[in-house]
Amino acid sequence: MSKDKRKKICFISTAALFGVGAAIFLFLHFGGHTKPGITSYKEKCSLLEETVLTEENERFLGKSPAGGQAGHAVFLSVCNTAERASVFCGTGPDLLSAWKHADAQVMAFLENSNFDPVWVKADVVFFSDTLEEEEFIQKILAARHEFYRYGVAFDKHFQTALLEAELNGAKIYDYDNGGIQIEELNRYLEKADRKPLETLPPVYTVFRCAGWLCDENKHVYELSRDGLEYGRRHISPIDKDYARQLIVNASSFLMDQVKDDGSFIYGIYPRFDREIDNYNIVRHASTLWSLICRYRLEPEKELEEKIDMTIDYMLAKVVYDSHGRAFLYEEKDDEIKLGGCGIAVVALTEYMDVFQSDKYEEVCHDLGNGILSMMDQSTGEYYHVLNGDFTRKEEFRTVYYDGEATFALCRLYGLTKDPQWLQGAKKGVDHFIQEDYTRYKDHWVAYSMNEITKYVPDCEEYYDFALKNAQVNLETIYNRDTTYHTYLELLMATFETYCRMTEHGCRPKDFDLEMFLDTIYTRADRQLNGYFYPEYAMYMRNPQRILDTFMVRHDGYRVRIDDVQHNIGGYYLYFKNYDKLVSMGLRER
Repeated sequence: MSKDKRKKICFISTAALFGVGAAIFLFLHFGGHTKPGITSYKEKCSLLEETVLTEENERFLGKSPAGGQAGHAVFLSVCNTAERASVFCGTGPDLLSAWKHADAQVMAFLENSNFDPVWVKADVVFFSDTLEEEEFIQKILAARHEFYRYGVAFDKHFQTALLEAELNGAKIYDYDNGGIQIEELNRYLEKADRKPLETLPPVYTVFRCAGWLCDENKHVYELSRDGLEYGRRHISPIDKDYARQLIVNASSFLMDQVKDDGSFIYGIYPRFDREIDNYNIVRHASTLWSLICRYRLEPEKELEEKIDMTIDYMLAKVVYDSHGRAFLYEEKDDEIKLGGCGIAVVALTEYMDVFQSDKYEEVCHDLGNGILSMMDQSTGEYYHVLNGDFTRKEEFRTVYYDGEATFALCRLYGLTKDPQWLQGAKKGVDHFIQEDYTRYKDHWVAYSMNEITKYVPDCEEYYDFALKNAQVNLETIYNRDTTYHTYLELLMATFETYCRMTEHGCRPKDFDLEMFLDTIYTRADRQLNGYFYPEYAMYMRNPQRILDTFMVRHDGYRVRIDDVQHNIGGYYLYFKNYDKLVSMGLRER
């Protein structure tokens, strides 16, 4: 072979190799490049698979085909935090095949999108039952709103099957009439590119799942399989560090709600990301109070600026009568609420204590005179609502106003040591005792008793009433199934009163300390059912907006500024007193 021919062959071979190499390079780096979303999903799904498909779980989850004729059923939910999770159901004769069936659907979805699966959740059906239509309707009618905690398969093979979180999160259950709202169901299915149903079936398969969530940090949380915590991660223990984190997270949400004029975005119905078109100046004031408490924990310039803005907004609503007495005015209703005047004083005195300032002392004094003008000086009973022109409108609106006003008078005495405020507070408290306000289970009464015993530390009658306010209601508070966020405030304000009582050598009468402490921990845990962890938030319209704040599940998952404030208030006192609680015998439930 000639030298030139050998050179030609060598050149062709080299070119061919270069061409193959270039093609491989282009394929890997362009056509064959794995999308970041798929890589992220595979990592998280693998972690979930390692956690879920263990021998121990197989013995529990794999012992029988809980999906009925469908065999085993596995749901995989993926969420990018910006929109409602996409959910895929896989079935098969065993758990592994059901898992792979669901996984293949997720992969197909990710291949055809730029979706970033920040959270991945796995749900494995471990219980199912079939219900005739009428029985199914009655089950839902019997449940508390948003508390029917079963998923539903609309056919025997789970071709159309939705998790409990999907059904409640998209308002598909009809709690007023029972059953399913087919319009909402089909709207949900169509948005998920799934086939809608022409009619509802005569028989439903209801089911429960064991769940696990892999978060953005690739941490896997096992979720509760039953009880009021169904579908929520286990938190143990709920200690002071965890309480602090809850406070910081929820108050950060409140900071984000402050508008340019110093008012708050009042609330959100997160299922469809709808803002609540309303306002209440009393709740504005109490929300301001919780932000000031957050500043006590973590001072920062941005928070101070937001606090100042919300104070300015509130003070712009203060009006004066001809006697120079101040009142907090609700413009939309053209009325003055006793509770608004009270909580404004509480927030402003908190501010002055935190910032070591006297800048609001004069307006607090004037608001205090306004409060006293709404009290019957002979009985200690308050008048609740005035018209905007200071004429009387409504003698009684809510028991909360009485405690808020009395709490404010105590705070004013703490600020000024002027005896008129303490005398007014005593009259208010004497009225509580006379009329047995323990029947109201009111947290503001507990705050009032905790505050007044700082300045009247040797009155056994006050201590006895304060403890009774908790003691006679302990069983109700312990067993309450909803989060009922004011209960933890009541308990913790009472705990501080209890500590003061014992420090002054007073002996509680027939007070069940063990039950009291157990109830405190139970409520601290129960309130987490109303916290928007990713496993709850991912089934709402805009998860990122309401992540790590508090909601009221039985009112359409409502997130309102006062709901968040009350949760912060309870956990704030829990955080402050945690070490003392433990020293007295607080135990994880």
